[in-house]
Amino acid sequence: MATTTRALPAYRCDVLPEWIDYNGHMSEAFYVLVFGFATDQVMDEMGMDQVYRQDTGNSLYTVEGHIRYLMETGQGAELTVTTDIVNSGPKKLHLAHEMRSGGQLIATEEILALHVNQVTGGTEAFPSSVSENITRITQSGEHQMPEWVGRKVTA
Repeated sequence: MATTTRALPAYRCDVLPEWIDYNGHMSEAFYVLVFGFATDQVMDEMGMDQVYRQDTGNSLYTVEGHIRYLMETGQGAELTVTTDIVNSGPKKLHLAHEMRSGGQLIATEEILALHVNQVTGGTEAFPSSVSENITRITQSGEHQMPEWVGRKVTA
């Protein structure tokens, strides 16, 4: 059986005691925090790390997000978040995160992020080095759009 490698490394962490809510499960705010850390790692992989942000004044801003809470998890659980770049443009990234614990999919997050100049507040095109990294990532390894991307909230 052939093995595929992901173009982006997985983000890993453990559920901390302070992330547990009054129901004894990880609070919804901390799912967002973990997904945010995964996005930070993606930024680093694409060349938009802390030095880039300091030198250019540019960063990614999440302007829209959709989270699905699929299963509960508790203190000490090991979390793994994998990320796919679903789409990109000169100034935007569409990311899909999947969070697992013990091999089970427990949450997903889909975000739209814009490349923003923090001084002017406006969007700017990615520099060529970042655009090249986005292309490299989307063209290598395992890359697919998860079936849940683009869903809307329904009652």
